[in-house]
Amino acid sequence: MSETREKSILFEPKAIGSIVIPNRFVRSATQDFMAGENGRVTDRQIDLFRNLAEGEVGLIITGHAYISRLGIASPFQIGIDDDALLEGLRNLAEVVHRTPSRIFIQIAHAGRQTKNRLCGGTPVCPSAVPDPVLKISPREMTAEEIKKTIVDFVQAAVRAKEAGFDGIQIHAAHGYLLSSFLSPHTNRRTDEWGGSPENRRRLLLEILRGIRRRFGRAFPVIMKINATDFLPGGLDPAEAIAASRAMEAEGLDAVEVSAGTAEAGRGSMWPGLRTEEEEGYFVGYAADFKAALSIPVFGLGGNRTFSVMERIVRDGRADFISLSRPLVREPDLVRRFRLGLKDKSACISCNKCSNPRGLSCGDLRR
Repeated sequence: MSETREKSILFEPKAIGSIVIPNRFVRSATQDFMAGENGRVTDRQIDLFRNLAEGEVGLIITGHAYISRLGIASPFQIGIDDDALLEGLRNLAEVVHRTPSRIFIQIAHAGRQTKNRLCGGTPVCPSAVPDPVLKISPREMTAEEIKKTIVDFVQAAVRAKEAGFDGIQIHAAHGYLLSSFLSPHTNRRTDEWGGSPENRRRLLLEILRGIRRRFGRAFPVIMKINATDFLPGGLDPAEAIAASRAMEAEGLDAVEVSAGTAEAGRGSMWPGLRTEEEEGYFVGYAADFKAALSIPVFGLGGNRTFSVMERIVRDGRADFISLSRPLVREPDLVRRFRLGLKDKSACISCNKCSNPRGLSCGDLRR
């Protein structure tokens, strides 16, 4: 572990749309539970993102930022629904830009995966399909509310650009609102927003079209999408790839491939350590997306070992490696990989880092 690894493919720069990412490591969006009143950026968040940038993560994606009050998913979540939040968002982007790292903000709407007391009303869904995990009975969105949601996402992108972020990630995975529109399990509508795969992906496409009308191709837009919901009658890989191809045709710049929903009892963060052969448990899906798309694809799912990550990219199964939990424990992991000081993350996948008092490694807290 004494030789540096600058010549590894993982430290080669690669473009996403109009910008260049200095290496192939991505901090995947992770809720940090550190935002202040009304979704304001706090000093704790500034420190969190400063450490990731100084740790040489090539692309840092924030936790999901809600685009409207009805779209709040959890307490202490960052917001992007109000111009009053711009100062804090600028500070967050600026601290990352003191380094070569780039930063995108993930914009999202919780849909039915929230609580009435959080979102200030009855949670919404494409169709009134109850959530058995959160014990929520959502109401079906009206056509006017859907059109307002498009406006809210586009305005969130406008704020992201004004705040100095390098791009945005549209969150269309894990059962949140846009994910639930894609999924036939939760989208049982019979109007222009449901039914056929083309209608179920219409909301996503209209959001992207609205953003492109504002910025052209100068502002990178990427998407996080489920390859599968792990639910009977849910989104499957073939349809998810078709949706991604349709988004690519409208100017999407990259896609991060995830899977799972809380309702399925099988989310995106699988607990427990795995063998090297089992790392990257969603990378097989990512490879299928990469074969069908010409834009960059991010591979994720329990990536821990440098040589495994290197092989994923070298073999053309993904263009970037997404990490979440390892960077909670070791925000300087990428720098230590580059210097040859680490071969593998120390993360034990206990999932105790997802702490409502603030994102931190549960193993180190013990």
